Amino acid sequence: MKVLKFGGKSLANGKGILAVIDIIEDKVKNGEKITVVLSARGNTTDELERILEKAVNGENYQLQLEAFKKYQISDFDNADFTQEFETLDKLFEGVSLLKDYSKRIKDQVLSQGEVISAKLVTQILKEKNINANFTDSRTLIITDAQFGDAQPLDKLSKENVINHFQTHNGATVNIVTGFIASNTKNETTTLGRNGSNYTASLLANYLEAEELQNFTHVNGIYTANPELVPDAIKIEKLSFTEANELAYFGANILHAKTIIPLIEKNIPLRILNTFDHKNKGTLITSEASEKGIKSLSVLENVALINLEGRGLLGKVGVDARIFKALAHKNISVSIISQGSSERGIGFVVEANKAKEAKSILEQEFESDFYKRDVSGISIEKDVSVISIIGQDLSTFHKPYNALIKNQVIPLLFNNTVTGKNVSLVVQKEQLHRALNVIHGEIFEISKKINIAIFGHGLVGGTLIDQILKSSEQIEKRKKISLNIFAVANSRKVLLNKSGVVQNWKNAINEKGISYAVEDVIRFADDHHLENLIAIDNTASQGFTENYVNLVEHGFDLVSSNKVANTLSFDFYKKLRVKLEENQKQYLYETNVGAGLPLIDTIKLLHLSGENITRIKGVFSGSLSYLFNTFSIEERPFSEVLQEAIDSGFTEPDPREDLCGNDVGRKLLILARELDLSNEFEDINIHNLIPEELRAGEAEEFLGRLKELDIVYKNVKEEQKPNHVLRYIGDLWGDLSQEKGNLDVKLVSVPQSSALGQVKGSDSIFEIYTESYGDQPIVIQGAGAGAAVTARGVFGDVLRLAEKG
Repeated sequence: MKVLKFGGKSLANGKGILAVIDIIEDKVKNGEKITVVLSARGNTTDELERILEKAVNGENYQLQLEAFKKYQISDFDNADFTQEFETLDKLFEGVSLLKDYSKRIKDQVLSQGEVISAKLVTQILKEKNINANFTDSRTLIITDAQFGDAQPLDKLSKENVINHFQTHNGATVNIVTGFIASNTKNETTTLGRNGSNYTASLLANYLEAEELQNFTHVNGIYTANPELVPDAIKIEKLSFTEANELAYFGANILHAKTIIPLIEKNIPLRILNTFDHKNKGTLITSEASEKGIKSLSVLENVALINLEGRGLLGKVGVDARIFKALAHKNISVSIISQGSSERGIGFVVEANKAKEAKSILEQEFESDFYKRDVSGISIEKDVSVISIIGQDLSTFHKPYNALIKNQVIPLLFNNTVTGKNVSLVVQKEQLHRALNVIHGEIFEISKKINIAIFGHGLVGGTLIDQILKSSEQIEKRKKISLNIFAVANSRKVLLNKSGVVQNWKNAINEKGISYAVEDVIRFADDHHLENLIAIDNTASQGFTENYVNLVEHGFDLVSSNKVANTLSFDFYKKLRVKLEENQKQYLYETNVGAGLPLIDTIKLLHLSGENITRIKGVFSGSLSYLFNTFSIEERPFSEVLQEAIDSGFTEPDPREDLCGNDVGRKLLILARELDLSNEFEDINIHNLIPEELRAGEAEEFLGRLKELDIVYKNVKEEQKPNHVLRYIGDLWGDLSQEKGNLDVKLVSVPQSSALGQVKGSDSIFEIYTESYGDQPIVIQGAGAGAAVTARGVFGDVLRLAEKG
């Protein structure tokens, strides 16, 4: 014989209950001997609880009760639940009058849901000429008198079951109510929520069934709850031991007591989907499965109680006193952990018993309060427990570090005696994010990196297109899933938790909404997005004011915007402090040299203790092109400048390039990488624009470009033979002091030198160090261009993604 158990969602009106009938009918036609255990249909149990609360509070419950009755009989013309409905009417009326109810009354109320469910299925099967027998489990399972969570009396229950099935067996399909039982006084009891699984397990044990098949609304047991973790994958096989751990630590489709009766008789348990007949589900047997992490399980509706005090230090027997005092009142402690200082003990109890537990412990430790050995007992209500089934402490640092990076700080954690399961208590609001972070880390499913991009001009737009084009290949090679959940300009933001797609430009115009940066932060929080990166592709000083806020809300930063690193040194230091406090990173390789690996090289040299004595070079791609071309061609300066403007090498107003401030900012960034405290005002900048041309509108300046010709003709002619002009940045002096010397200037260098041989719009940087002496480290290449800069930003994103 096989025992089949169907859950509430499987029995809901519509395709649910019809699918259940089809499964039973198919098995009967195939000659299988089956017994069926049923939960209440749909949300019946929850609905009855809500009506009960309305009744006890003196509220009008009649409309809700009538809606409940209508649901039970709708779609089923011949259904007759007069007896059950009358019972409910009387019970609710009594509760409403008394404004109170006992656990005994509640059990009687909830039992009606199971009875209605089993009677309905029995009737439908009979109408299909299937020999079905309604079986009230209260006549089978006998329990103690602990209403709400009764414990079966094994010997009596087994005798009842065997006797019943000897009479109603063979070609008869017994349709058994789940969840409910009766005590020795014949009073209705319940086996606790999800207890229908336990009923089915007990029947399988007593009848020595071939298999217990638990039909639910999912395809089996997953590595995590798929509703919370979309990337969860189905587990094909589990051992009873692993399933028992999952059940104990809150797996929704397993009852904590379900596994034990099956282990005793070595009866396989299969978790199946009512709505997917082809899926073979998850098989649970006594056979040991492969070692390793199996699943993430969640306990909700719990509270964390903390008992703290200096007097607990080294004191013997505190744990025992806690357990004994709570056990006396039937309060179970599921997880306990002692702080490393031994001055605090935290433990988890059911949320609805937290206040009672605190009161009990205050009485137990009353004398300890008086002696000041215990300073306080507090309750953390909004918490959840995540258990990593199969987690070895030797590798626990990986998920733990990933949590910290995502600003999920566990309130408590412990591991089992075997050291193979680790449980964490986290804030309930962080549960979704924590689960996805841990799941991605331990099951090596692609790590999702959620990206918000601010600024989608030349660089930002190119970056978005590069990410979208490369994301599939990166996921295959690196197991990193890049998800752009926000694209913003100065006015609008496009938000999509699943990521923007190729038509993002049209979408931001059509679907973009006005926003503040706080809206993007809130969106990430509301959708529990993990591994957050904010990318600043603006040139805005105002936007840099959001950096600290973004860091404090869990974002790493990547920026092609140079402003943040060239503001006051106080802001520079404040941002670094916030990054360290929040364990976040800020990468900005493209701030100097676009896609060239300059900043990273300087950081590594400086970190290794190398004494950098000087950095100089051509920092601006636009000015590189301008003077490279002007130096070797016999053309007026204005003509070459106009060509650079037309080719897009300069800003629309070329004075932004010619004034030297951009080169100055880049030089300052490098100085600060060497821990120098220079401010922008310390830079000696040679402004290439004659004073009389610095004011006025861009259009006016563009009309007077020829006035530059005589100035630069003279400069060119005053050079030594075989020399060329280069506009350079130069950081020099004793760089071990607080400040260095920063010069931005136009110089004449030998054409044969490294600086003199730069071509086109390339940048070049010479890094002089104590170890290398007069021979500099030279980094040269394309120092400008949207594609190059975007690729550099992309590289920073991937660095962050891989560091994780």
